[in-house]
This record gives sequence, C-alpha cells and structure tokens, in this order.
Amino acid sequence: MNTNKFVSTAVAGLLLSASSIALAQVKIGLSAALSGGQAVVGQDQADGFMLAVEQLGGKLGGQQATVIKEDDQLKPEIGIQITRKFIDKDKVDAIVGLGFSNVLMASLKPIVESGTVAIATNAGPSPIAGASCASNVFSTAWQNDGAAESMGKFVQDKGHKRVYLMAPNYQAGKDMLAGFKRYYKGQIVDEVYTQVGQTDYSAEISQLQASVADAVFTFYPGGMGVNFVRQLSQAGLLTKIPNYSVFTVDATTMPALGEAAVGTVSGAMWDAALDNPENKKFVKAFEAKYKRMPSEYAATAYDAAQVLDVAIRKVNGKTSDKKAFAAAVKAAGQEFKSVRGPFQFNINNMPIQNYYAFQVTKEGGKTVTKLVDTPLTHHKDVYFSKCVAK
Repeated sequence: MNTNKFVSTAVAGLLLSASSIALAQVKIGLSAALSGGQAVVGQDQADGFMLAVEQLGGKLGGQQATVIKEDDQLKPEIGIQITRKFIDKDKVDAIVGLGFSNVLMASLKPIVESGTVAIATNAGPSPIAGASCASNVFSTAWQNDGAAESMGKFVQDKGHKRVYLMAPNYQAGKDMLAGFKRYYKGQIVDEVYTQVGQTDYSAEISQLQASVADAVFTFYPGGMGVNFVRQLSQAGLLTKIPNYSVFTVDATTMPALGEAAVGTVSGAMWDAALDNPENKKFVKAFEAKYKRMPSEYAATAYDAAQVLDVAIRKVNGKTSDKKAFAAAVKAAGQEFKSVRGPFQFNINNMPIQNYYAFQVTKEGGKTVTKLVDTPLTHHKDVYFSKCVAK
C-alpha cells in the first residue's frame, strides 16, 4: 500500500471539505421592475433587501449570500422567463420581489411546481391568498385588498357620502377597489379602470370634475401616481375633492410631487413615521446609505431578508429540503421583528398586520407624513378561508 498516496488523498479530502464549508452559500433571485416608469418601486425593493444583507454581514442564516438581480420590466412574459431562469439555471434557494401582481401571477405555476420558496415584496393577489395558495409562496408585503380596506373604513368613518374610484386595469387594481368597497358603504359614483402605465389622465379627471363625488379614492403606484396627482393638482381638484389613496403618495412619489401631495391621506401597513425601534434603525440606515427616504417597498423587502435569515438558520443552511425550508419560512414569520410592528403569516402565507392612515402635511417648508389613525389592527384578508393547506 502506498502510504504517501493515502495521506495525500486524505489531506486533499480534508482541504476539499474545508473549502466546501468556507464556500457554503445561499443563492437568492431578486426580480423586480428595475426600468421604466415603475423602476423606483423595483429599485426600492432591491435596495431594502440588499441593506438587510449588508447589515447581516453579507450573509443570510449564517451562510454567504449571493443575490442575482433581474429586471422584469413590468411584463408578465419577461417575469416568467426570469423565474424559470432562477429555478432551472441559477438553482436559487429562494426568489424574492416577483414584481407587480400581473407578473407574480404569470410566474406562479413554475414556482409552485418547483417547490422553490418565493417571497413577494410588492404583491398579494387575491387568487394566491385564496384557492391558489401554496405552501412555498409567501408575501411580506400585503394581500392586495388590505390597505384599500383600511381606507374604505377610514372614509366611511369620515362620513363621505359619494366616492369616485380609480385604478389601473389589472389584478391589483381590481383587488384594491374591491377592498375599498368591502368597508365603504356609501354611494360609488363611478368605478374607473385605466391602462397600466398610462401617463395622461386628463379625460378621466374631467369626468371626475363633472361628477357629484365628495371624495376620490385612487390606486396608482410609482410613475402613474406622480402623473395622476400632478394632473389632479393642475386641474385644481386637490383643494376641492379630498384625495384618499393607497400606494399613490408615498416615499417613491413624494420627492416628485412636492406640495401637490399635501393633504392626501393614504392607507399603508408601513411608513417612515412609525415609531418602533426596528423601524427607526431601518429608516436611519437606509437614508444614510441611499440618501433618500425608504418606501413601503423597501420595508417589505428588508423584512423579507430578515425572514430568510431566520429561516435559513432554522434549517442549518440546508435549503435543498424545500418543504422543510418553506415550513421554516412560515415559522420565521412569527419570530422576526418587523419594521412595521405586529406581523405573522396567516394560513395562506399572507401577512396578518396593522393598516395605518398617514396624512401628508407641510412642516418647516418640507412635506412630511404623519400617522393619523390605525383603521385596522391585526388584520386578516377575507380570502384565507378558501386556502386549503397543500
């Protein structure tokens, strides 16, 4: 027997083992709209997630983290290509982001079939909250109806008798208006759906102006929100008709809107104005790193990284057991400290959380948001009863 050969082989084996341990890592695929009019929404998700990874020393669950970013361009056909690439080529351990609701819905089938853990940070379509729920698909954002439900209750409590509704014509837009109507019991003057990505709202604003509405409720995220509110202001309607919204006036749009945003009341599960230790730390770190205020999209992605950190640690980095990993993500939702305050995953993997009302005001020459109410606490969506555990 060649003893030297045996020793060399044994040493090589030990070195290989040590190298494997040193190189142990998790791969995360991050898909979002990183170009076009909604790029600000996607970039905040990417920045929020990466900030958390940086604070965790470049690791998730103690494992070196590699994050692969892709731009879905707000196009379902591109989103599904990215998802398949993440699963089949990149062999990611988890997918985060997943774009707007239309992009997420297009990618749902390969995600569910692969068993890959997926955490949406900007969507919670009603089908996924209900009959199409899956054990490996989560949202650290919201079930789409939630924020709108809180505004429906808020507007109802304010005593408005006639409300005009507007939203883009896709799944989230329909969910938002459905959510508002679930809690608002007054008259719906009109329910208008506009094109996704539309930039000119002059015709719709003229119709609103001619209506008998005493308030308007809107859902226009990102660039759509900037265009709509600016045009509403130019038409002189902001001072005549109270503007209630969700995902329309927030940290992604306020820098462009300036004083046009003043007076708007928005429903959301998070804002920089929330006073808790986790949020103060997050807002301070985000502003220091990126030189701007974070939005709810940054907050949900930051939380997604925190959930993954806890979950990966729970399975000791063994994410290849996809069912065990998904179960660990579910459990992590009950344990991590969210920047939004109370949080846990419901049986459909959608958040149980508070929904707040924030108003934009002007103080010291600056536009700021203030917490004015908490219309819904520890809120569960209405679809979870249709979710059968899979």
